[in-house]
Amino acid sequence: MKRHGNLWCNITTFENLLLAARQAEKGKRYRDNVLRFNYNLEYNLIEIRQELIEKTYQPGDYRTFYVMEPKKRQISAAPYRDRVVHHALCNVIVPIFERTFTNSCFANRIGYGTHSALRRFTEFSRTHRFILQCDIKKYFPSIDHEILKTLIRRKIKCPDTLWLIDRIIDNSNLQESIIEYFPGDDLFTPHQRQRGLPIGNLTSQFFANLYLSGLDRFVHEQLKITHYLRYVDDFALFSDDADQLRQARQEITTYLASLRLALHPVKTQQFETRHGANFLGFRVLPDRVRVRTENLRRGRRRLRRLTTEYNEGRICQQTFENCLQSWLAHLDHGDTWHLQQKIFTDLGIARP
Repeated sequence: MKRHGNLWCNITTFENLLLAARQAEKGKRYRDNVLRFNYNLEYNLIEIRQELIEKTYQPGDYRTFYVMEPKKRQISAAPYRDRVVHHALCNVIVPIFERTFTNSCFANRIGYGTHSALRRFTEFSRTHRFILQCDIKKYFPSIDHEILKTLIRRKIKCPDTLWLIDRIIDNSNLQESIIEYFPGDDLFTPHQRQRGLPIGNLTSQFFANLYLSGLDRFVHEQLKITHYLRYVDDFALFSDDADQLRQARQEITTYLASLRLALHPVKTQQFETRHGANFLGFRVLPDRVRVRTENLRRGRRRLRRLTTEYNEGRICQQTFENCLQSWLAHLDHGDTWHLQQKIFTDLGIARP
């Protein structure tokens, strides 16, 4: 396997850092922290560049908060200047690993994404009798730092780049405590290993894909299951042979243990596709795709709140219409025409 060196000069060029700043500000350009950074943009980028070159760069503290829907999750927001560094790093290393990913990995990749995954899932559901739907227990808090660094070093040998990657990983803030034992562990092993990546980092999203990229190849090449897809830690295998999927579950459990991961005991299930399956906020049935009830309930609440803010003059018409169009575009991936008409009728607003 080819390992890549001499990456540091590409990461630390002023041009790459400027590009990273433009990427980091997308959708957030008028926030206070972004405006402050951009007010002295050139000076701030030169300062970051100097810290990287001199190896004095130290990531800042995370701002942590919780989201409660669809489930309680800890979200960690890095300081804005650190997000610029994350983009600068990913601009250089992501293309190296991207070539090693299979086309069954859909999250956080250009040309893939949520709706492409939903279309593939629907296609496989309607052409196979059985599905093994899997979810990894506490995925982000369980990612093992030592294993992740080993996977990265299989493709990257540039010492300076590895220094920055290690600094970002090691600076991960405290995540939910996970005590899980695997073959070969002693009583203290789970307490001694550093684990967890902060949800919210661009680098965390990339590392999460990388950490399971070997699973994608394992399913295709070792288990010989071609109809498979993964979105972060939510993945599904399809077959007309129920025994093949039962055996696959056992072998996947063993493979994941080598990464110090475990399947969720409740969310991992095997069943017939004719009963329908939930995936990425939709319920995929043999003859239609519906929005899941809880997702629809959350969407209605957001739409009511958005309408109130618009009527009270807290957001402009353009922002209001952009948000509506975004939500409608999401609904359009299901069989939701009548649902959309009812929603707008109930709220008493015209569809944009």
